[in-house]
Amino acid sequence: MLVRFGYVAMSVLVENASPSRTMTMASFKKIDDREAAIRKLERIAAENLHNTLRLLRHNKGSHIHVYRFSSKLIPLATHEDLMDWDPFPALQSDFAAIGDFVKENGMRVSFHPDHFTVLSTPREEVLRNSMRDLRHHVRMLDAMGLNATAKNNIHIGGAYGDKPSAALRFEENFLKLDRDIQERMTLENDDKTFNVPETLAVCQHLGLPMVLDIHHQWVNNEGEQPWDLWPDIWKTWQSPLAQADSPADRPLPPKIHVSSPKSEKDIRGHADGVEVEPLLSFLRHIAADTPELDVMIEAKRKDEALVQLMQKLAFYHEEGVEWVDESTVIIHP
Repeated sequence: MLVRFGYVAMSVLVENASPSRTMTMASFKKIDDREAAIRKLERIAAENLHNTLRLLRHNKGSHIHVYRFSSKLIPLATHEDLMDWDPFPALQSDFAAIGDFVKENGMRVSFHPDHFTVLSTPREEVLRNSMRDLRHHVRMLDAMGLNATAKNNIHIGGAYGDKPSAALRFEENFLKLDRDIQERMTLENDDKTFNVPETLAVCQHLGLPMVLDIHHQWVNNEGEQPWDLWPDIWKTWQSPLAQADSPADRPLPPKIHVSSPKSEKDIRGHADGVEVEPLLSFLRHIAADTPELDVMIEAKRKDEALVQLMQKLAFYHEEGVEWVDESTVIIHP
């Protein structure tokens, strides 16, 4: 099984390259000239996009093929007081440069809209805002010229005192989304509410690909091992929604998330790095029946955690772990 590792948004190895510089609405309103304030937002966004391209160049130089964009590339982009502002014309060339680099180098990229994007909500206002946020993420990927193989990953959301009703509400609201938003979506189990079996059931009903988070599964489960349901999770990646725009000879591999508990007292928090043994145990259990897998590392130390994990995996070269490049291994069953 070919396994590629990636990291989330920020680099701790590249200095002064934040893709998430922001501006609060309070600061925006302190600028008397509204047009000048909007131009400042666009300058901040252009800097975020420039730094994103810097990080992608860093990834290429480090042979890192999987990366998650920051969702904060454009400050205040979905704020209700700025609905008359369209930032994309001013940022067209910046987005295009990112998309061109991704395509030229065969990278797998994604977004993870934040926890305010909730389709299980019973509140119409929250649903409208969630749909607006999903549309914004699709617009960013479209502006990059990336097809539906670039996904937006979300959670089901809150249970609101009735988990079955919340799951059904998610499904009903998902079906209200435009097709291009649906084709870019993946669904992940969470660490408090919707566990793996529950998330998988929703994915099966909707034809959505499921991202298995093995840390979340460890703290929120029904007694199953993380590999128990893997065959069914893998099948969700064969659906038309999962494989939209994938070439017939190059299907989009499944993706999982990995992190380690911050401490015994904070088992849900993310540690600086990744413990190799639990991850390797999972990979070995699924290796025989999974040709390829992409793994998003959600550790506090970002790309440094990836480097350290690869160094740890190198010690297992006599135990079925074959080094391919600085972010890729082959796991032999």
